Amino acid sequence: MDAPRDDRYVSGYAAGPPERRSISPNVATLPHHRHEPELTRRSVTGSERKEHCSTRFTAEDPARGRRRTLPGMRAVVITRPGGPEVLELAVVPDPAPGPGEVVLTVAATSVNRADIMQRKGFYPPPPGSPEWPGLEASGTVSEVGPGVTGWSVGDAACALLTGGGYAEKVAVPVSRLLPVPGGVGLVDAAGLPETTCTVWNNVMMLAGLRPGETLLVHGGSSGIGTTAVQIARAVGAVVAVTAGSAAKLERCAELGASILVNYREQDFVAEVKAATGGRGADVVLDNMGAKYLARNVEVLAPHGRLVVIGLQGGRKAELDLSLLLEKWASVHATSLRWRPADEVARIVASVAEHVWPLVADGAVRPVVHARLPIEDVGEAHRLVESSAHVGKVLLTF
Repeated sequence: MDAPRDDRYVSGYAAGPPERRSISPNVATLPHHRHEPELTRRSVTGSERKEHCSTRFTAEDPARGRRRTLPGMRAVVITRPGGPEVLELAVVPDPAPGPGEVVLTVAATSVNRADIMQRKGFYPPPPGSPEWPGLEASGTVSEVGPGVTGWSVGDAACALLTGGGYAEKVAVPVSRLLPVPGGVGLVDAAGLPETTCTVWNNVMMLAGLRPGETLLVHGGSSGIGTTAVQIARAVGAVVAVTAGSAAKLERCAELGASILVNYREQDFVAEVKAATGGRGADVVLDNMGAKYLARNVEVLAPHGRLVVIGLQGGRKAELDLSLLLEKWASVHATSLRWRPADEVARIVASVAEHVWPLVADGAVRPVVHARLPIEDVGEAHRLVESSAHVGKVLLTF
């Protein structure tokens, strides 16, 4: 959305350590490379040609008293907390698959607001994750770890990650891996895992949206929003959206939204109640948090469910509990990145079972605003921060 936001807390990532922390690009501290010699990081220019699996970097080897050449890959590192200018292409060690993991040679990744928050130093990755950003990716399986079944070298896949997507390779537990669905190209598949898992988990698994009910989606033209509109329509719900321009609302209508609210000019509570005969929304998917809390409860229908997945409008607000009691309503707040592995595995499996057939049938498609080369990562971050996009912004290798 275009509304002012608290940059420390963004859509889909309300949980996790909130303290500001400097994010070091020193890959020698990562678990897979804990015993690697000290690395010499170098910048990679936009004119330099990418050569998958053949990048080299130099390292000091104290044991032998000389420099040696090691294989590596390109990745976008965060040199210090700050603006897009702190993003730098560097050469880092290749990942190795652990038990139950594969290595994905990345074709594309996407820019999520959590990446921006991580870049600013407010949202470090979970322990054991790569230090570089990237919460989803698509590509080809290039290595298979011990105990892996059902996946082979050469398989096309996309993945939900805890980090590391901004790199030529990433190690992924197979429980977070999804096949590229029919009708979707390998690059565009990078825009599916994060949005589909977030929407399906919150709107369907948690809030239990049913056919004929009304779903209100704030930020309807975002990556999460465009996916929520399509999934809700596919299951037979009525969809209301908020967005900040007529052009964005028109795009939401094309995807299946029927109640369109320009939040700059209209009151979404009044508009949604008018469109539903005074009933309101059965489910609200909210990325604003504190700013919208009172009005989100007001717009809820009897037995309504409010699900907060972001805090772009702040994190502290007063709530009149009597309104919830009167409506038999509930408020939920969730995040995805810091969830236990077994919970994420259940979400991914449910998406594969229920959402992937909708994608293959064309009922749900990735909405891609732009595909930019990884060398333009700074420009991609600026685009997402401007909220001028509709859908996803992808980075390609």
